Amino acid sequence: MPDPASTPTKRRADAERNVTAILDAALECFGRSPDAPMTEVAKAAGVSRVTLYAHFTSREALLDALLQRTIAEIDAALEAADLDHGPPQEAVARLMHAPWLLVRFRGLYAAAVRHLGAEHVHHRHDPVLARIDRLIARGQDEGAFRTDLPRHWLGTAVYNLAHAVIAEVKEGHLTAEEAPAVVTASLISLLGPA
Repeated sequence: MPDPASTPTKRRADAERNVTAILDAALECFGRSPDAPMTEVAKAAGVSRVTLYAHFTSREALLDALLQRTIAEIDAALEAADLDHGPPQEAVARLMHAPWLLVRFRGLYAAAVRHLGAEHVHHRHDPVLARIDRLIARGQDEGAFRTDLPRHWLGTAVYNLAHAVIAEVKEGHLTAEEAPAVVTASLISLLGPA
């Protein structure tokens, strides 16, 4: 009789646990240093270097997988924030108070830009940027947001301000508690009618 621990289902479950542990550890390690070595990630995940490299062949592959997982989590948080309904200014506040913004992901952006390139990182944000674009378009259609500047430019400003506030928290210039209100006020001022 075959050993149940050696079944493909058991191996798949072990592999999934390893991948989750590696990604969680990578988020923590890259949060401390954008150049965190893979050996540090493996140790923090409680796996061997062989196991780490079996799942992620390079730092870039690991960062890209982590970025994809993060963007999926952000997109789910924005889905829950329901940016498509209610006054646009209130939707901006919900956008900037989403739990993803400051607590978990403040080191990932710098590491991803350094090792994957700003263009690649920006492209990975496409699902989130599409939600922001819809919000800006709705705000413009309802007269709540300015129309004297291109919508794409306003979306770029939102994207960059969100990452700027994360950097300010990482540098200790703002606390995680005060940052959402600061960036929301900045965005409402920027987006408001001219």
